[in-house]
Amino acid sequence: MKRRKTALFRAGLDTLYYTRAHKALQPFTAGRGVIFTLHQVRPEPPEPFAPNRILSVTPEFLDSVILRIRAAGLDIVDLDEAVTRLRAETAGRRFACITLDDGYLDNLEYACPVLERHQAPATIYVTTCMPDGTALLWWFALEKAVADCESLHLPEPLAAKLGQSTLACASIEEKYAAYEAVYWPLRALGEEERRAAAAAITERAGFALNEVANGLSMSWDQIAALAGGSLVTIGAHSVNHPALADLSASAAEYEIAESRKRIAEMTGYQARHFAYPFGDAGSCGPREFASVARLGFDTGVTTRPGMLFPDHLEHLTALPRVSLNGDYQSLHYLELFLSGVPFALFNRFRKIAA
Repeated sequence: MKRRKTALFRAGLDTLYYTRAHKALQPFTAGRGVIFTLHQVRPEPPEPFAPNRILSVTPEFLDSVILRIRAAGLDIVDLDEAVTRLRAETAGRRFACITLDDGYLDNLEYACPVLERHQAPATIYVTTCMPDGTALLWWFALEKAVADCESLHLPEPLAAKLGQSTLACASIEEKYAAYEAVYWPLRALGEEERRAAAAAITERAGFALNEVANGLSMSWDQIAALAGGSLVTIGAHSVNHPALADLSASAAEYEIAESRKRIAEMTGYQARHFAYPFGDAGSCGPREFASVARLGFDTGVTTRPGMLFPDHLEHLTALPRVSLNGDYQSLHYLELFLSGVPFALFNRFRKIAA
């Protein structure tokens, strides 16, 4: 999300919170539960230039989130229990699920001790290229290239799309402007074209695209140990983290099926839950939802914001999630999120956005 848009969205949330309007609407918008999305959990404060800070929260914030969820009267449950509660004829206690995407080592080092201390179950969706050591995390690579350089040299077709071959990135403001100018055109490219363009950017910046993921992932042994425990569920999150909607039907289905197969080979665990890479409306849709259902997964989760209602029983492979975004590490935002009001407004009071 662009910084200006983030600031505007935060201003809107602040207005909603301080007027207490969400309290009146909550009985109609809260639903039966919510699935939260996280990525990295790290204690390090962000650098001045950190466009991917949205993907990271601190262990202290995660700790306070768990305490506040329970103080608000919600149970923290795993995805299987969430589905069971959606199927119940009458609503019981509301619930929250905690999910973490990709399989970062910091999930084990910093998130799991918090989860264990509170006995809070969670699902970690593993992108299998991460423990396999073949991940090409182009969004982090773009951040590093901009951070390391005073001018960013663009390959085709990005240069043609932006109408220039270099972008100034000496100051912090220039770095943010350059990152935001390149991120969305780069993401809009086809999968192979995107990787080629990202590799060209990093090469010109003096490092290799595949270096960026070094040290970020859990190993297969660590993932297997978590899978063998009772607190963490391992889900599948594709092989290479592509936008599945950009792929052919067969290539998309391969990414889904092969990730589960690889997890089973390396851990002995059969993943029953799937998370769509990126997860927005442009990255996954009815074709992918049908594929996940056809392959026998119990659930599939998007990043489309929303609460869970019994109506979602007809769309278990297109479930919404609410991001615990690193730009919103405040418990008053969590209070709004638990009310469901921001997402009801965003979705124009539609319960289903599948």
